[in-house]
Amino acid sequence: MELTQEDVKILNSNIGLKHLLSKKKIDLKKVLEETKFELALREIQAELVKMQLWIIANNKKLMVLFHGGDSSEKSGIIRKILAHNNPRHYRVEVNLPHLSKEMNGEWYFKKFVEKLPQEGEMVLWDRSWYNRAIIEPVHGLCTKADYDQFMGQVNEFESMLTEAGITLVKFYFNISKKEQAKRLKDVKSSPLTKWKLTPLDELSEELWEEYEKYKEVMMVKTHTSHAPWIEIKKEKREEELITAARHLLSLMPYH
Repeated sequence: MELTQEDVKILNSNIGLKHLLSKKKIDLKKVLEETKFELALREIQAELVKMQLWIIANNKKLMVLFHGGDSSEKSGIIRKILAHNNPRHYRVEVNLPHLSKEMNGEWYFKKFVEKLPQEGEMVLWDRSWYNRAIIEPVHGLCTKADYDQFMGQVNEFESMLTEAGITLVKFYFNISKKEQAKRLKDVKSSPLTKWKLTPLDELSEELWEEYEKYKEVMMVKTHTSHAPWIEIKKEKREEELITAARHLLSLMPYH
């Protein structure tokens, strides 16, 4: 591998040396990629801290939704985005893709309204109300009437949120069927991550076309000027994270 002067400088940095010394068998190309990613991530995380300080100082309200196919690294992206932020001024909420008996008969959006961001706060959702647009209908976890009612109400609901001063950001991480299969295989084979798998994940490959069908409908019908979808098509985990974080920073007029 031919190295530029800039490459040598990067490899000689503390972070570069850390990655070099952590390998038994050194692959310079891989070490250089890992070092560049970590350097870029640190720079972005510093900007995310500045953004949060601006949100707190100006009493802004930010809500970010993370959606995507199984194994699209939503949880990991959220953790890394928030790695150095002040936990007293953000919350991470999770919407599990199943019906709860206590919620039957209640307005679907009620539980989300109860968790809206306060002034100076960020709320990040690892899956949100959009479970009803894809996961629930695919797996028969809601009725067609429930689905139709959701699709008829969601744009107006989000309009009310933005009119109330909430900045609403909607990410959808789109990976290929081949990459999803590879990531699911990695999760299954690792004793540290196999607990993440759910019965729904096991069915994701055979239901790929159904997921895509509902996803396309969701993208068309719920992409609005006040709450547009930001679709991220990257096959590498690192690129997903960097792209999402940079886009989030670009949407906030912090100093």
